[in-house]
Amino acid sequence: MKTYSAKSEEVKRNWWVIDAANQPLGRVAVKAANLLRGKNKAIFTSHVDTGDFVVVVNASKVEIGGKKETAKTYMSFSGYVGGHKSETFLARRERRPELLIERAVRGMIPHNRLGRSIYTKLKVYAGGEHPHSAQNPKEA
Repeated sequence: MKTYSAKSEEVKRNWWVIDAANQPLGRVAVKAANLLRGKNKAIFTSHVDTGDFVVVVNASKVEIGGKKETAKTYMSFSGYVGGHKSETFLARRERRPELLIERAVRGMIPHNRLGRSIYTKLKVYAGGEHPHSAQNPKEA
C-alpha cells in the first residue's frame, strides 16, 4: 500500500458559514480552525493546505465565560519606547469585533508559511450579512 499525499491544486474547496451569535468564542474558533485546515476531510495532509473557506458572521455577538469580558486583556507592542497598548475584551468588541475571532483562530493554525496561507481563507464579519452568497456557503 502507498500513503496518499494530497496536492493543494487537486483539493476541492467548499465554503462554510459559522454563525457566532450566542456561542462561546473558543467553540467558534475551533470549528473555524478545523475547517480551514481541512481536518474534517479524509484527504487531510498536515503539510498541505487541504482546507475550505470559512465565513464567520455575527462576530459582535460572540460570548465569553465568567468575568473575562472585563478581565481578559489583549496586548500589542510597537517595538518603540512607550509603544505598549492594552485593551479589554469589551473594548475590543466595541472597537472592532472581527479581531476577537481572527486572533483566536490565528493561534490555532500553524505559525509558518502554511498557516499564513490558510489564514487568508478566513472571512469574519461583525454583522449577519456577508458578500459571499455567490459561493453558496453551507452552514457549519
